[in-house]
Amino acid sequence: METITQPAEMSAWSEQTRRTGQSIALVPTMGFFHEGHLSLMRFAAARADRLVVSLFVNPIQFAPGEDLERYPRARERDAALAAANGADILFCPEPAAMYPRDFRTTVTVAGISEGLCGRSRPGHFAGVATVLAKLFNLVQPDRAIFGEKDFQQLAVIRTLVRDLNWNIEILGHPIVREPDGLAMSSRNVYLNKDERQAALALPLSLEHARHRVGQGERRPEVLRGEINAILAAAGLRPEYIEFVDELSLQPVALVGEGTVLALAARSGATRLIDNCRFKQLD
Repeated sequence: METITQPAEMSAWSEQTRRTGQSIALVPTMGFFHEGHLSLMRFAAARADRLVVSLFVNPIQFAPGEDLERYPRARERDAALAAANGADILFCPEPAAMYPRDFRTTVTVAGISEGLCGRSRPGHFAGVATVLAKLFNLVQPDRAIFGEKDFQQLAVIRTLVRDLNWNIEILGHPIVREPDGLAMSSRNVYLNKDERQAALALPLSLEHARHRVGQGERRPEVLRGEINAILAAAGLRPEYIEFVDELSLQPVALVGEGTVLALAARSGATRLIDNCRFKQLD
């Protein structure tokens, strides 16, 4: 595996690779890899000739007061894991290389980025869309792979690629969970023992909703109240509990096929997200 740190070098590698007729897959990450990231890499490596993994803690998607400075980092460990899971290139630029002092351009995906996480994290998805626009231009991937835990992010990226006519296939990969059901996240490392136990109320809430919908309950307001009670009983502080259409992310009047239940809550100071999609309802 080769490590590239300079955008110009990344662009040159991509152009040369494409000239040889080889396909490229991209897995964008902020590092501190866990099995969720590694599963994305293996999935991507099986779907292209060459795999680029980007490792970049993107400063412009963090709001003031968020965890940019303390976001977990382990570059040497990450490099070894990327190499062992199919990466040909690890692209890990410094912030100054991606955003020089006179950088002025941002990319905004209106509408779909404004609810859910976008409501409490203004500017977050503009930061995501901007860095991905840069990565897509530099890496020139045929396809890019993202985890479905960040369901709104995936919807924003698909809209971005469609609207700007990029010939890139965007693939989602199912949520990877710990044995006890908690969705894997780099931020799980922030949780102490009690907070980690309390966080299990998130997957428990999803399972409860699946069960209740299976019993025939389709009213979001009823299900939202029950989920809120489960989260509150565990000591979590819900940020949102939303039932939305999987494509538009607009709230639905009744839960149906293609509805997504999206959750965000804090366990201690740590913000966690999770979701599930309802399929083939009777």
